[in-house]
Amino acid sequence: MANIDVPYLDLADPAFSIRSAAVREAREKSWYARTPFGIAVLRHNEMKALLLHPALRQGSYRWPDHHGASGVWAAWWKRIMLNREGADHTRLRRLAAPAFAPKRVTDLAPQFSTLAHDLIDIFEPNGRCDFMAAFAEPFATRVICLLIGLPNEEAKTLAGIAIDMGLALGVTYAADEKKVDAATRQLMEYAATLITRRRADPQDDFIGALIAANHDKLRLSDEELNDMIVLSIFGGIDTTRNQLGLAVQLFIDHPTAWQQLADDPTLARAAVEEVMRNRPTATWVTRETTKTITFNGVILREGTTIHLVSEAAATDPAHFSPGFDITAKRKPHFGFGGGKHFCIGSPFARSDMSHALACLAARLDDLKADGPGIWLPDSGNTGPLALPISFTPRS
Repeated sequence: MANIDVPYLDLADPAFSIRSAAVREAREKSWYARTPFGIAVLRHNEMKALLLHPALRQGSYRWPDHHGASGVWAAWWKRIMLNREGADHTRLRRLAAPAFAPKRVTDLAPQFSTLAHDLIDIFEPNGRCDFMAAFAEPFATRVICLLIGLPNEEAKTLAGIAIDMGLALGVTYAADEKKVDAATRQLMEYAATLITRRRADPQDDFIGALIAANHDKLRLSDEELNDMIVLSIFGGIDTTRNQLGLAVQLFIDHPTAWQQLADDPTLARAAVEEVMRNRPTATWVTRETTKTITFNGVILREGTTIHLVSEAAATDPAHFSPGFDITAKRKPHFGFGGGKHFCIGSPFARSDMSHALACLAARLDDLKADGPGIWLPDSGNTGPLALPISFTPRS
């Protein structure tokens, strides 16, 4: 596969941006680039084909190996549903499906708007805030509390745990491993206590559905139950928090789109899709070849890691008109992955972010940056850690 004429992108460099001119130039020159972690696929057609290719498996399970990590988070990451294959993955996905049933999304949706307005009420009179601390973090965490049936008092603790665990999905994982593993142990212990508490007080909700699948341990083991709850809490908080921060930064850069959303809240769902097309928090989806194949004339050896770069593929000029436009009709983006590993929690994410953005646009006018912010590296899983904004409350 090695070819010195193929562009090289240093994804391991924390200063590297997945949205840089180097990526755009590489995409123009070639459908893929070489990286320290395998290859990066940069174009729409090739990403779509490889997401569904029968000779590829989920490749994220190798992420700890790329960083020489072997701690608690690495072991948990390799055994969760996301990174299982074949009959094992099908079994876990089928058992998890009732917990993620569409009716649960529908039932909770009105509470998403109530929660959003309650948070906005706190900081709106000030005309400025750190958006991540004032809204994105508490909103994402309290949505998970609603889903799982936890009191809001536990939200701040869970948010801190999720932020520390989320460092594992960035390119600085090796340096952050001790902090990541400490947070993972904490959330595992929290999940175990929650399971014990809920077995004593059964409820017909998200956790209840997972516990029901655990009654026959041949179907869902105790470890798998704990792992699934940890993944639901961590994934739900970390990705929604980051994605909302990325959304607000995009709307600061595109004030016309923000006004369009304020004028027409029904654009909220389209706004989520356009945000995820342009600034997905998960900047790539990973696959791995299960055997040696030839794709587009390139030999990909068995065990090759393939990072399918979501933003590059979803802004490929061969398929997408340029710009950020929440009224445009677009091809589907790849922010939630694709194929059999398509994100099982995507209906929740789409719903809660749609309600959040509609409420924010209805209440906050003249959105502006109020400082530089603090950002995770712009590759791997990305987003702001702090995002100071100013605004004018709408009358």
